[in-house]
Amino acid sequence: MDAKRGYVPEDERNFSAEAVEKMRTASRHISWLLDEGYDLKQATVFVGNHFLLSERQRLAIMRSVASRQQILERKRKRVSIEALTGKEVWIDGFNIIITLEVLLSDSLLFVCMDEAVRDLAALRGTYRLIPETTEAVMMLFDVLQEARVSKVNILLDEPVSNSGRLKTLIAETAEGNYAFDLNIQICRDVDRTLYQREYVITSDSIILDHCVSWVNLTAECMKRKGKHGMQVSV
Repeated sequence: MDAKRGYVPEDERNFSAEAVEKMRTASRHISWLLDEGYDLKQATVFVGNHFLLSERQRLAIMRSVASRQQILERKRKRVSIEALTGKEVWIDGFNIIITLEVLLSDSLLFVCMDEAVRDLAALRGTYRLIPETTEAVMMLFDVLQEARVSKVNILLDEPVSNSGRLKTLIAETAEGNYAFDLNIQICRDVDRTLYQREYVITSDSIILDHCVSWVNLTAECMKRKGKHGMQVSV
């Protein structure tokens, strides 16, 4: 069992103080290219080659940057935790639970230009439960319980391994402990299901660009844990 979700030994070198300063410079170049209409992946390859960035550093920047228009729109659609009273929330299950597992594993988290919190734990169709999984679910539910939401919908990607086991763990963790209604679905296309939804909990950039409103719940969890994410973009 991997009790260090999102950790790679080379991260200490990839994200040293000196490396982060170089990444911030590179991110400014990429941000400018995005505002000029360039594709994110192509811009990252071009700038990453110029600054000799590792694949891990490039991934961190790609997840951190966005165009000025995207940032403004995502911030406009963000709602506070306090606004959730009596509301129905929609959760990108693997996205939020994995990020909270990374938080509890003391691995790297990034506070991005749109203020969403993202990690470097690549899913790639495989997932397994770790010792932090139950605590991650409880942390998520505790925040939502305090916010007095009326219903929680959690969507899990069907093609991902162990989605059924995670669904069972979530249901067992919630049983008898929380006042809100809980609906857990295993879906073939979680992203599109969350398009046009209100009160979405995710850090997925594509979903943030399509949903009606979203909640920066991971940032709230970080604050409660007294943790701070890294900023590789400015």
